[in-house]
Amino acid sequence: MRSNDATNPGSRQGKWHSLFVLSLIAGVMTQPAASGWAQGAKPAPDVIVFTNGDQLTGTLERATGDSFVFKSDVVGEITVTADKIKELHTAGKFVALKNGEKVTRTSKTPGTITYQDNAISLADESSSSTVETVPVKDLAALIDSATYGKEVTGNPGIFQDWTGGVSGGVSLVESTQTGQTYSAAVNLIRLVPSVTFLPARTRDTVNVLETYGKLTQPVIPQTTPATPDSVAKTNIFHADAEHDKYLTPRLYGLVGVSYDHNFSQGLNLQQIYGAGIGYTVIQTPVQEFDVKADVHYERQNFVPPTASTDLIGSSFTELYHRTLPRKILFTESGTFIPSWNDPSIYSAIFEAGLQLPTYKRFSLNLNLQDNYLSNPAIGFKDNSFQFLTGITYTLK
Repeated sequence: MRSNDATNPGSRQGKWHSLFVLSLIAGVMTQPAASGWAQGAKPAPDVIVFTNGDQLTGTLERATGDSFVFKSDVVGEITVTADKIKELHTAGKFVALKNGEKVTRTSKTPGTITYQDNAISLADESSSSTVETVPVKDLAALIDSATYGKEVTGNPGIFQDWTGGVSGGVSLVESTQTGQTYSAAVNLIRLVPSVTFLPARTRDTVNVLETYGKLTQPVIPQTTPATPDSVAKTNIFHADAEHDKYLTPRLYGLVGVSYDHNFSQGLNLQQIYGAGIGYTVIQTPVQEFDVKADVHYERQNFVPPTASTDLIGSSFTELYHRTLPRKILFTESGTFIPSWNDPSIYSAIFEAGLQLPTYKRFSLNLNLQDNYLSNPAIGFKDNSFQFLTGITYTLK
């Protein structure tokens, strides 16, 4: 009887069959070992050894001065001062910045660190013999490699890292009179770097405010023939954008533009294009106070028959914001705008607001704005005041 080639060891098919079986057995036997090797390749967690002998595992996120931010699955994110740490071991790579060291976009190579005896030891992996030691008293910041690449050496795109809020409000009247008032605002800011523990390199701001209202009043008593209803409109629009370049941690140069339309002052459009300097007088975690000045070209276009004007002037501005208890945000700003080629023409803007958190990213806002223009259009008042309430959604 003829034997089956697949089971005959001497046949070609028999040889391939034997090899397949041996390979399958070898794969099954080595699978646990390979799986174990893959698990063993997972980086070990970072470890803090406290001065009292306790240990905590997790991930070192950063350090600012002598405060180390450590995240653990057990206790969450905590901040530990250096005097409570005996040893710290981490598998991550970091960059150490010293006090007074100017942060530039020149790349520094991140390395592995250890902490012991009130000092950070930073190993340069490109040279096994190079170890930099930084005493904690000289440490400004310890930054992980990903954050350093994004915030220091990187350059975010124009649509990245914006924060701020979008606001809106509406008021309706339906009775003998009918009226509607709508308000909307967009306030955006972008800091580069975006983290607070690094000095700012640039700052961009964009602000847009629009208030539109219409009130229709019938003639009472009505006449014969009928007299058309009287209609009063309000249309106030403001937009500005500014780019700041920091020369020192507090001093910065700036360029900016602004556009204003105010129907209540007979102002069709006011355009300002300028450049100047600014300085941060106060900067703490809860408040900031800035002053700035510029020289600009200003174009005012009015409702006819008032003639338009071309001016060379300056803007002198102060801005203040403070975080109050319960995360209530208070903001205030004032700007005085004189013209140099015609001293009789000047304007001023004052704004103040409160933002009260209500639910998650939503807040109730209360704002007032006062605009003064020394040369309004013929027949219009020189002052415009508005008080607005609405809901703000915080973008980030």
